[in-house]
Amino acid sequence: MGLGLLIVIFKTMARKTGDEHYDRAARFWAKVFGINFVVGVVTGIPMEFQFGTNWSRFSEAAGGVIGHTLAMEGVYAFFLESAFLGLFLYGEKHLSKNGHYAAAVLVWLGSWVSGFFIIVTNAWMQYPTGYRLGADGKIILDSFSEYLLNPWTFWMYPHTMIGTVITGAFLVSAIGAFYLLTGQHVRYGRTFVSVGVTVGFIASVLMLFPTGDGQGKMIAKHQPATLAAMEGLFETVEGAPIAILGQPDVHRQRIDNPLTIPRMLSFLTYKRWGAEVKGLDAFPRDTWPDEIPLLYYSFHIMIGLGTVFIALSGLALILLRKGKLYRFKPMLWVLMLMLPFPFIANTAGWMTTEFGRQPWLIYGLMRTSEGPSPAISTGNVMFTLLGFMGMYTLIGVLYLFLIRREIEEGPGGDESVPDAATEVTGG
Repeated sequence: MGLGLLIVIFKTMARKTGDEHYDRAARFWAKVFGINFVVGVVTGIPMEFQFGTNWSRFSEAAGGVIGHTLAMEGVYAFFLESAFLGLFLYGEKHLSKNGHYAAAVLVWLGSWVSGFFIIVTNAWMQYPTGYRLGADGKIILDSFSEYLLNPWTFWMYPHTMIGTVITGAFLVSAIGAFYLLTGQHVRYGRTFVSVGVTVGFIASVLMLFPTGDGQGKMIAKHQPATLAAMEGLFETVEGAPIAILGQPDVHRQRIDNPLTIPRMLSFLTYKRWGAEVKGLDAFPRDTWPDEIPLLYYSFHIMIGLGTVFIALSGLALILLRKGKLYRFKPMLWVLMLMLPFPFIANTAGWMTTEFGRQPWLIYGLMRTSEGPSPAISTGNVMFTLLGFMGMYTLIGVLYLFLIRREIEEGPGGDESVPDAATEVTGG
């Protein structure tokens, strides 16, 4: 999804400059996008099937609500994205320049609209709105507008999408750094690094504020037990500190070896240094998140990496503006080696979201224990899980092979190096 925006940026640069170099860059990343799209389809479809196979009681109770957005994601967004991706990759000779540019924009919009419908579904599970309970216990959609415009979605959607942009930007800058370090596709390397670190810095800042801050306030307001578990706050306290490091000990209800900033959690949550923040002791034990250590570590990995992204991309941007980045090998090495970390941060973010909602499948309405299919045994679940793990491993190996081949071939075209004046701006 983030790569779709980067492709539009390259196409926009091509329109403004008339330079084929940027068109070739857009085509190169569109091929990478296409590989990700195919793998995403193959791995994503079973996730929707499991609503009926593994979560039939959840589907029976809530299918009348979430079915709308899941269907809209498939019918509108998926077909929009896939159709125009085909036009962008294979129809350039038959389209005008404006038509090809429009195809790139629609690929990007299609992927982001697809993400919107998925986030609406998940946001409703976090904070259900626009529903009423029927006499038979089924959840009935009462207001489609309230469901679609859920206030949780207002923060969760941009936060998630910006996370994809960070991933795409660091991917682009990592490949650019690789090209510069190996001395191949040098001009493209400079373009990829300059665009990647610029977009990466802007997105990393927006990830922290306002989207991360807004999402945190939603959790504090509507899921206070989740906030306490995320921060390892076992006791209600005024002027609550924020834990930078430490290990949660659930049995003793404390943080071991803590490194904290006094009163910071109160300020970040309520904008008052002395505000009271409820700890886990303020809530019944059966409403605590099930996996507090995993939730705590996932949250801190996400926050820690987000801070690193801001600092690293900011430093790289300073070097870029001074005209030193392309020749400063230590930073190029760091940019290249940072490639997997946005993927880790996004995974940690989703783990925080899903562990944080527990023990609720639909927060406040249905517990996770009430949602699985009654006829599915633990053995059946384990058998299918192992089967999917094996299949996904093979797909993952094939994916890495195809991506490596695209990177080795490169964008092609002119390999001439721009002059020093252009180098500063990343042209």
